[in-house]
Amino acid sequence: MPRLTGRLAVVTGGSTGIGAAVSALLRHEGATVVRASRNPGPSEDGDIPIAVDLAADEGPDQLAAQVLAIGVPDLIVSSAGGFLLAPFADTSLGDLDELYRVNLRAPFELARRLLPPMKSRGRGRHILIGSVADHRAFSGNAAYSATKFGLRGWHEVLEEEYRGTGVLCSLVSPGPVDTPLWDPFDPDHRDDLPSRAVMLKPSDVAEAVLWIASRPAHVGVSVLRIGPA
Repeated sequence: MPRLTGRLAVVTGGSTGIGAAVSALLRHEGATVVRASRNPGPSEDGDIPIAVDLAADEGPDQLAAQVLAIGVPDLIVSSAGGFLLAPFADTSLGDLDELYRVNLRAPFELARRLLPPMKSRGRGRHILIGSVADHRAFSGNAAYSATKFGLRGWHEVLEEEYRGTGVLCSLVSPGPVDTPLWDPFDPDHRDDLPSRAVMLKPSDVAEAVLWIASRPAHVGVSVLRIGPA
């Protein structure tokens, strides 16, 4: 029997990579999935695609309004993200601002709109997709790590503030995942990066998300770190 039948899930970054894999698996398990991205394409297996630019000032508000018109979500998976590899000295403020907007500001703003209704109802799960770079430093990751470390810190605050409310907050921190975010950096032809063959697959992260989402309501999962064996 599907494990998420009757639940409303919101997945950002739902058109490619981890977000697409999460959306597909949650749908398979019976959830009604709001799949948000800049270019979500047509509905897939009955999901609800919403075109939104979460990096824009008005993006999170627009998405939250459309979600709440459907209902209070049972699950939020903030998967939309940006990535950059560059030495610190070559990283501009524009680079930092771009990653900040999509990696930290967008999930923060979306949660500000959606977590209070979930708290009022007394249940729900909020899952952030972090990275190995949210707890481990890598050369060339200045802007990316700054946003992902920030994401982890904010997650820990959410855990404390929502403890005992029925809203459970989790952070999934995967190692390198073979997604289109790597395309500009061609890791298969660089000695300082793992090859795509040894990276995690988006489906691996989706399985981790599903495992958290399908735990009983009395089971919290704070941080789940996964990586290539």
